[in-house]
Amino acid sequence: MREYLSTSAEVLSAQETDATAGLTSAEAASRAAKFGPNKLKEEEKTPLWIRFFQQMADPMVIMLIAAAAISAVTGAIQGEVDFADVIIIMTVVIINSALGVIQEAKSEEALAALQEMSAAQSKVMRDGKLVMLHSSELVPGDVILLEAGDSVPADCRVIESASMKIEEAALTGESVPVEKHAEAIELAADADDVPLGDRKNMCYMGSTVVYGRGRAVVVATGMDTEMGKIAGALSDAKEELTPLQVKLDELSHILTKL
Repeated sequence: MREYLSTSAEVLSAQETDATAGLTSAEAASRAAKFGPNKLKEEEKTPLWIRFFQQMADPMVIMLIAAAAISAVTGAIQGEVDFADVIIIMTVVIINSALGVIQEAKSEEALAALQEMSAAQSKVMRDGKLVMLHSSELVPGDVILLEAGDSVPADCRVIESASMKIEEAALTGESVPVEKHAEAIELAADADDVPLGDRKNMCYMGSTVVYGRGRAVVVATGMDTEMGKIAGALSDAKEELTPLQVKLDELSHILTKL
């Protein structure tokens, strides 16, 4: 269902919730079991020491280690105690592996930043009462209240807006706050869908209310949100070698054969 094309009444009906009372605790618990927690998926992190040694699996690094070992053996056979070459080579290997681990850690910061954008606490209508809940406990159908300064905890359809403006730069790149309304959006005759930045009756996880207040019904949580789709794309992206890495890999194979 494309909630932004439907009226707020239709969305509330589809979500089987009440704009004033919200969900009951029993219904919220049932939906929580069905949809899971409202947070971005976290992958198991590989320990740093394993990452460090994984960096040494590169053919060029293996060749350097082999060169260091050969240098040490030939030096011992010849009775020379100068292991300067071995020390230099192993220092290069260790620095290279350390830099590789640091680069991997930086690439994971993007996903961590997305996770930190979600609000810690939310004002939610449950059993006809306004309560403060951790945002991870939200489920589709929850009715939340938003005020200036609040982070939007999930993807929601606005059902009431009092001059509410939301900053959505994290999703759309638009630095100017967008004023939200509760009316349905009409799809243009020659259009298949409405661009994300033009959905002025929607608010998305990771955005921030900068002015006014409003009420909205949650329509997507966790990895089903727009922010979750971005996080999923980042985690599923295949690691590709740069042109320089490809050439270095070719060079290492040639040197290894020689």
